[in-house]
Amino acid sequence: MSMARILVVEDEKAIRNVLRNILANESTSHLIEEAEDGEQAIHLLGESTFDLVLCDIKMPKKDGLEVLDYAMEHFGDTPFVMISGHGDLDTAVQCIRKGAYDYIAKPPDLNRLLTTIRQALDRKKLLQENVRLRKKVDKRFTMVGKSEALDVVRAMIRKVAPTDARVLIMGPNGSGKEIVANQIHQLSARSKQAFIEVNCAAIPSELIESELFGHVKGSFTSAIKDRKGQFELADGGTLFLDEIGDMSLSAQAKVLRALQENQITPVGAGKSISVNVRVLAATNKNLKEEIAAGRFREDLYHRLSVIVIDVPPLNDRREDIPVLVEHFLEQLAEEGRKTFSPGAMAHLASMDWSGNVRQLRNVVERLHILGGNPVTEEEARNFA
Repeated sequence: MSMARILVVEDEKAIRNVLRNILANESTSHLIEEAEDGEQAIHLLGESTFDLVLCDIKMPKKDGLEVLDYAMEHFGDTPFVMISGHGDLDTAVQCIRKGAYDYIAKPPDLNRLLTTIRQALDRKKLLQENVRLRKKVDKRFTMVGKSEALDVVRAMIRKVAPTDARVLIMGPNGSGKEIVANQIHQLSARSKQAFIEVNCAAIPSELIESELFGHVKGSFTSAIKDRKGQFELADGGTLFLDEIGDMSLSAQAKVLRALQENQITPVGAGKSISVNVRVLAATNKNLKEEIAAGRFREDLYHRLSVIVIDVPPLNDRREDIPVLVEHFLEQLAEEGRKTFSPGAMAHLASMDWSGNVRQLRNVVERLHILGGNPVTEEEARNFA
């Protein structure tokens, strides 16, 4: 096992020594601290961060259950293994319900104790890794910039996110429409439920209905088993229909019915399924022009555009370019990341960004790989 910081809470010194020796034999790299009663344990928990706590139940001043209650309220991700010579099933159940990882009766079986410690520490590492990955994912959907145009978008997101209103997000390719949709979901009451994204432009028109609404086995040649659609998978959460302007008219009709009735019918099914989904949509097309050309249903447009958010192109918010460059550099290299010279930054700020934020990210990544440190203006001119 790798090094872990472990707190042993036990009022009997002899047992504390036994537990310390067991942990030392398991790994000499563990940092072990001791507390002789519950009060001292609470004090130490407030001062330091521990990867694991071995805690007796019957102790003076404050017992183990009180220590566990305090820890679960303030440090809920710290695994507790409770140890007691007064073991019974009711006490074990009570400990687990309060949040303990496990309960072991005295005298502890050595193999079981070591196995439990290893598993508890592994679980702690897994939880920490999940938090780290979640933060990394959240960073991907951070709205970066300090321009007035972006502040307008942020204000709209804050207003509409707590509601269930449908939102149509307009803007050119690469401007950050997906980020806006994700922010609306994260700030909504549905944030703990699914966020399902469907790129309507990437799915062939003959498959879009199956993708959105699912299908039953045998409904078409390749339907070898029942399949849930994205509407059903997003039930209780948010469905983001990206590039909805590319959806076929037949699929548009079915989406309209789903929005009107909160029901979907899988391809080949004889009955409908009720769904509770918040729909967000995005497009880089002018849907009013698409309606005039007969390529988009006007009634669907009105269903989707209860609120319209326009995401500005990067050329309209050039003051955000230095902030975005720093953000992308942080993503590209967590350690020893490069810097851009003032000349390189000025050159980027003067360029035409027809590909918007997505294009800028690609350029920053290219310069990070090919340029020196700092990246010079000449390198920016050659490689951007």
